[in-house]
Amino acid sequence: MTGLTIDHGGAIAVDPDALREIAHRLDATAALYAQARTALSEAHRIIVDTPGFTEYVDTIALWAAGVRAATLHSECQETASSTLLMADVYEYVELRAEAEMLAHSDPSTAQRLMGQADRLAAHDERVAAMADELIAEWVTTRFEGLDGNPFLPSIYDQLFGTAAFVGAASGLGKVLPGETLWGRGDAVRVTPVKTSSPGGAPSGLAGSLGRMPVTDGAQIAVEKYSFADGRAKYVVYLKGTQSIGWGTKEPFDMKSNAELYAGGSMPASYRSTLDALEAAGARPGDEVDVVAHSQSGMIAAHLSMESEFDVPMQITAGSPVEPTLDDDQTIVQLRHTDDVVNSLAGGGSPEGTGSPDSVVISNQGDPEDTLGDFVLDAHQLDSYIETAEEADAAGDLRIEALDEFWKELDEAEVIERTEYHAERVDSPARTHRSRG
Repeated sequence: MTGLTIDHGGAIAVDPDALREIAHRLDATAALYAQARTALSEAHRIIVDTPGFTEYVDTIALWAAGVRAATLHSECQETASSTLLMADVYEYVELRAEAEMLAHSDPSTAQRLMGQADRLAAHDERVAAMADELIAEWVTTRFEGLDGNPFLPSIYDQLFGTAAFVGAASGLGKVLPGETLWGRGDAVRVTPVKTSSPGGAPSGLAGSLGRMPVTDGAQIAVEKYSFADGRAKYVVYLKGTQSIGWGTKEPFDMKSNAELYAGGSMPASYRSTLDALEAAGARPGDEVDVVAHSQSGMIAAHLSMESEFDVPMQITAGSPVEPTLDDDQTIVQLRHTDDVVNSLAGGGSPEGTGSPDSVVISNQGDPEDTLGDFVLDAHQLDSYIETAEEADAAGDLRIEALDEFWKELDEAEVIERTEYHAERVDSPARTHRSRG
């Protein structure tokens, strides 16, 4: 798949309630066209029946206008009906997916949701069939872009295809409710290495990804936004994997990757993030928004689902997982269809995640099939910043709606930014750096 696409993610392109609102408006418009048709027909009758009137009025054009109004009335009604049907299909997919997800953890709720889905299907026999087609299309297209490299194609396709299969078949690509990290894990030390006072909040998605830590050795940056009314909000910026080592001094390494993806004891990178937020002044209940790349997309998922912070907004690029968010939590996911790390998310989930304002921005990170695919060019932060720039310039209403988020942050009287270096303690000093 090439070219930028922006949608809600999964098989559900539009929120069902939003579709129903559109259908109701179309119905109202259809009623107006019906009234216009009636008025034009009555005017035509009066003019034709009144001697001498036809000399001053083009009755043929008047009749044609009435026919056009009738056609528009019919088209609006048909479109409203189709829109309502599609809303039912999307809701059916959403209900069944949620029921399957809760089947083991909350069987009574799962049964209730399945009952709602069954009632939708019983209302119109087309609903279930269309939902099956929708899911089938999503399943077959969600990994487009991962194959076809002309350089050692069999190795490339097997390697990248296996990663996609693991994410989809294992279920590890979706962080489900109740999947929490436990214990303290490896001991870490978090040290502030740079402080500054930005002149304002980031401007747009590309601007937010560009606020990643820049100080050598820093993996985490926390910005504290203090408002005139005494409120404070925090935005944490989290780099991706910094080492291919295992359990070395660098906490953003492959050990943390494995622990975050498979679940288990507290990964050192997640512990480092919590400690950095605490050092910056964030307390339980405070709003903490997250901008994360690669491994840190998994950190963002757990921050939003199990931490004591309020996480209403997260922006992730190349995350190996998709979280299960509440309706009042918004997520912006940047995904590259040729990014093998992102493919570990299993293509996302049919129902998507987060609030109706949540969006998935998909693109091909490296449209040209080159040897760069093997060093994960499509996964690099610079590549995702280019996609973010495209999204910012696309004029899509869903992306423009994010302007309110930046504007609110810009109202802060004081912005304090601290970059932190985190390291495991009492572990070997040797690390192996990567471009992740």
